[in-house]
Amino acid sequence: MTQTLPDTSKWPFQSVLVANRGEIAVRVLRTVQKLGLKGIVVYHAADRGTAAVKMADQAIEITGSTPVASYLDGAQIIAAAKASGAGAIHPGYGFLSENKGFCAAVEAAGIRFIGPTPEQIDLMGDKVRARNFVEKAGFPVAPSAIEDDDPKTFVERSRKVGAPLLIKPSAGGGGKGMRIVRDLAILEQEIERGRSEGQRYFGDGRLYCERYIENPRHIEVQVLGDGQGSVVHVFERECSVQRRFQKIVEETPSPALDPALREKICETAAGIARSLNYRNAGTVEFIFGQGGEFYFLEMNTRLQVEHPVTEEITGIDLVLQQLRVAAGEKLGYGQADVKSSGHSIEFRIYAEDAARGYTPTTGPILVLHPPQGEGVRWDSGVLQGGEVTSAFDPMIAKLIIRGNDRNDAIARADKALRETVLLGCKTNTAFLRRLLQHPAFIAGDVHTGFLDANPQIAAEPEMPAETLQALLGAAALSTRPMRDVADAVPDMHAAMGGWRN
Repeated sequence: MTQTLPDTSKWPFQSVLVANRGEIAVRVLRTVQKLGLKGIVVYHAADRGTAAVKMADQAIEITGSTPVASYLDGAQIIAAAKASGAGAIHPGYGFLSENKGFCAAVEAAGIRFIGPTPEQIDLMGDKVRARNFVEKAGFPVAPSAIEDDDPKTFVERSRKVGAPLLIKPSAGGGGKGMRIVRDLAILEQEIERGRSEGQRYFGDGRLYCERYIENPRHIEVQVLGDGQGSVVHVFERECSVQRRFQKIVEETPSPALDPALREKICETAAGIARSLNYRNAGTVEFIFGQGGEFYFLEMNTRLQVEHPVTEEITGIDLVLQQLRVAAGEKLGYGQADVKSSGHSIEFRIYAEDAARGYTPTTGPILVLHPPQGEGVRWDSGVLQGGEVTSAFDPMIAKLIIRGNDRNDAIARADKALRETVLLGCKTNTAFLRRLLQHPAFIAGDVHTGFLDANPQIAAEPEMPAETLQALLGAAALSTRPMRDVADAVPDMHAAMGGWRN
């Protein structure tokens, strides 16, 4: 779909405060400034030298007992918005993006919230209420037992659903507190553990159990609504490659869907959003079985980490659409106007050690050379000379690749990962290359347990002694950039993810 820039001169806001950090703050600011609006960002002192702070038209420091606490202080963020004259707040993802109280407080302060209504956030943020809403609206949900329906019979009803079972916190997210039960003899013990984890992570010990689909795929659908009766889907994303229930690689189109299934799952997502009269960008997530059956999982009422792959195949700037809707504009187009072309894959670049259980790592960013070339997009909030700390999530960048088809995208991705140089902090780039070269991934034959079933992908091969010796010798004698030194040494790129300068 061809996008023209809207006339923002009559919008009810001329400046936008981004209540977030890192790559998503940079991403939102890019579109805000492209529209001629003033881009404002809040930041904790730990983020003072980051790309978002340097890019913003105005940066306002916020404080807290921890860096994360500062970005969760809604009152302080709203005060910063008022002080700067911001007419709208974009929450990004994470932090306060799906906090109904923050959304309501922003709107009560006379500031536009770039997202859905507080009521929509509230409904979809409670997995049990969301599931009941979707089921009542006539859309597919997995067989389940909900504790709130009758706490005294919860264990008995869960047992009747049958093994394998997935225990989930009612208020959960990000895969935390989820437990798979294959042996019903330990069901009560696992329920108690799930309740304890739900209370610890979310302050809410309520649970529900649903039938666990073995080796499922995780497929989600991007939706856009204007809150004025118009909703469209913007196709699906495959998010099955995960570790600890958290996504690592996302792509679109999904290699699992034929045209008929694609239309069915995408229209189901759009139907759910229409039932809500949904406002702004959101994502409806599904569990997809090997036989082609799919069930509603949850709805995320915000912009997703993986939204760039959708942008790459459709040409739609999703942040721009968010801003238009928040300004009161109608979508102005229908489903037939949304078209896709090519294939896109996103790789989350984490500061972590895949070989040691995906343990987060820290360190200075001594050298950073992102890949370049046709079809290559690098979304990041870190800069050379900065530092990766333990204060935040270990995702430091996203590599997004677009190709003419899936094979072309995989080939371009392998080249881009090979050319990515980030020294000083261990990252998962070498792990991602091994994943990309696995025959099952190349064939599109993956599921949410794929990495657990293939632990050799995470295991890091030993660097040959001759490679290490050649590298050190070349680095000591050469005045060339490190990227050139690496190109000259056999096997260097394959081991680059394991290097700390």
